[in-house]
Amino acid sequence: QMQLVESGGGLVQAGGSLRLSCAASGRTLSSYTMGWFRQAPGKEREFVAAISWSGGRTYYADFVKARFTIARDNAKNTVYLQMNSLKPEDTAVYYCAARRLTSIATDTADYDYWGQGTQVTVSS
Repeated sequence: QMQLVESGGGLVQAGGSLRLSCAASGRTLSSYTMGWFRQAPGKEREFVAAISWSGGRTYYADFVKARFTIARDNAKNTVYLQMNSLKPEDTAVYYCAARRLTSIATDTADYDYWGQGTQVTVSS
């Protein structure tokens, strides 16, 4: 089993930045595709970004392109989400997830392990 723990969330003003981290234990991250998702109150969980096992490929939801950057450090067993130019509509609980297969996926059903989430609140 793999355990994922997110950190780095908090309250930030619009236009600000946050960096989320997702630390894995139990298994090494290096062979997993990793993704970030978010869920706002009353809404379904949605895809934000994903990164291949090597870090060579990334994919983003249209609404975060050029603002968010996903990265990974396999030596530290950690994945990051750098979020810049935050907007109030980015307010949500952010989750990281791990996928055994090497292809990048955007559907929650395609991921095998999930963290508990970290709250991000962006004030206007």
